[in-house]
Amino acid sequence: MSAMELQVLRYFQEVADGATVTGTASRAHLTQSALSRALGRLEHDLGAALFQRVGRSLRLTTAGRVFKEYADTILEQYDRAGRAVAETVDPEAGVIPLAFLHTLGTWLVPPLLSGFREQYPRTRFQLRQHGEEALRRELLDGTADLVITSGDPGDPLIRWQRLLVEPLRLAVPPQHRLARRRRVRLAEAAGETFILLRQGYGLRARTEDLCGQVGFTPGIGFEGEEVDTLRGLVTAGLGVSLLPLPQTATDPPSTTEPPTPHLEVTDVESSRDIGLAWLAGRALPPASERFREHVLSHPARAMS
Repeated sequence: MSAMELQVLRYFQEVADGATVTGTASRAHLTQSALSRALGRLEHDLGAALFQRVGRSLRLTTAGRVFKEYADTILEQYDRAGRAVAETVDPEAGVIPLAFLHTLGTWLVPPLLSGFREQYPRTRFQLRQHGEEALRRELLDGTADLVITSGDPGDPLIRWQRLLVEPLRLAVPPQHRLARRRRVRLAEAAGETFILLRQGYGLRARTEDLCGQVGFTPGIGFEGEEVDTLRGLVTAGLGVSLLPLPQTATDPPSTTEPPTPHLEVTDVESSRDIGLAWLAGRALPPASERFREHVLSHPARAMS
């Protein structure tokens, strides 16, 4: 397959993933008509329409969905082969696609990356942040070699190893009836309005499980997509939430006193596991394998 054919596959993949022809053409420094002709030639060669127009958007046809599965595999294998060749030529270099939970980007991930680059300064990282379900898809789709996430994904195709246990505290508004307390039984929050992440996030499921363990179902007032948003809504007095302490690479949790009270929970094991995951049946490229070994051998570095 020529470089031009591969590039057309990338154009197809981008549009199939929801990008507009105009935006894709602009990023590729092509005219819109040139990109449309390239996609048209691809459809002609395959003998089938890959897209259908719905309003102003393009949607995949049945043939297009089938073709995309193969196109994604071809591009993933080609990119992986290119990385393997580059790392063979220069073993100290390489690119590591890494994905992780949003909350881990302020404190856990930076020291792991900096510690690794002290040994391998020419290594580059491709970083992405998601919730747990999207992280699992990153692994299964091959767009990430490694993910740092909460809880075992429970997928037979994925291996996961715990790195540490992160406490969860009951965050309450500054003027809340419990705000002057340092500790609380989670059962005391029954009847409170809870601010939770959307379905599909591990912290949402963990909160519901912990509340269930002490005998109640949390009443949901708001749903968000980031822990910092939840914390802000709690501070504004809109409800309570089970959250990890705010942390940064320079201010570990032991020295952090957030303005919003975060109370230690005493009647249930209020915590979540943080671990590293990778595909079980796939040999990692050299750089990613070195980073995997680094993370697993230095879990305490993340808490230092």
